Amino acid sequence: MSLPHHCRLCPRACGADRAAGQTGYCGADDRLMVARAALHHWEEPCLSGAPDDTRGSGTVFFSGCALRCCYCQNYPISQEGVGKAITVERLAEIFLRLQRDGARNINLVTATQYLPQVRRALDLARADGLVLPIVYNTGGYETVAAVKALTGYVDIWLTDFKYADPALADRLSAAPDYPAVAEAALRQMLLQTGAPVYDKEGFLQRGVIVRHLALPGCVQDSRAVLATLAHLQQETGIPFVPSLMSQFTPFYKAAEHGLGRRITTYEYRQVIDEAIRLGLTDGYMQEKSSAREEYTPPFDLEGV
Repeated sequence: MSLPHHCRLCPRACGADRAAGQTGYCGADDRLMVARAALHHWEEPCLSGAPDDTRGSGTVFFSGCALRCCYCQNYPISQEGVGKAITVERLAEIFLRLQRDGARNINLVTATQYLPQVRRALDLARADGLVLPIVYNTGGYETVAAVKALTGYVDIWLTDFKYADPALADRLSAAPDYPAVAEAALRQMLLQTGAPVYDKEGFLQRGVIVRHLALPGCVQDSRAVLATLAHLQQETGIPFVPSLMSQFTPFYKAAEHGLGRRITTYEYRQVIDEAIRLGLTDGYMQEKSSAREEYTPPFDLEGV
């Protein structure tokens, strides 16, 4: 699998000649760009352990993004180009170094724009002894073809399901097709990966975690997202790990798009109550006002 001359790696299908160095909608060209590679302690506990866990998740943050949400907390790398160009061989070395450092898994954050290079790097690293579970950390805006292309590479999908309303998805992420795309991708993730499997310490080895970030003023959409997730779980018969998040902070251009505040306790309580009503309780519900600086690490090229 090589970089495409007519890129359709993501649902934008922008057609950029990536192989010739043309920049796609996601901001990526023919270079492999990484902004940070280090142990991270603020994922779900089944991935990174308790906050005082000395090991954590071996997280690699890639530059660029196909969604480019107006409120992205990682906007310096998703939309402003922060990162360093590295080789596929260097990426494989990074995976192995994180394993030596004690990482519980390798966590690839927003990697689809580099899908061909990531697959090659994983092949190289596995040939040299990489045995950790591979986590694919995504905003959920994935083609079914991309999910299928990661068969045999990804053990754990850590995916968002951001919106149920196409109009809201259009306003905040310029992606009115997000709900349909994310649902199709999630269905494929579940079919491909199966029910959650944990090791004896309670760390996830295989399965799907579905995150939903509750947004201020969007309780109705959150309820609709949860209804979609409950229906999908019932339809497939494959359980996943739900993860409700309250950490929204008005980063980047959020205020310009009507998201100039954090959610209220009352709003978040309504979302939690709906998840409980629908039986989406075998997972995580973030505490209200739990946003912390550690959730957004410094993108200072550490480990790259």
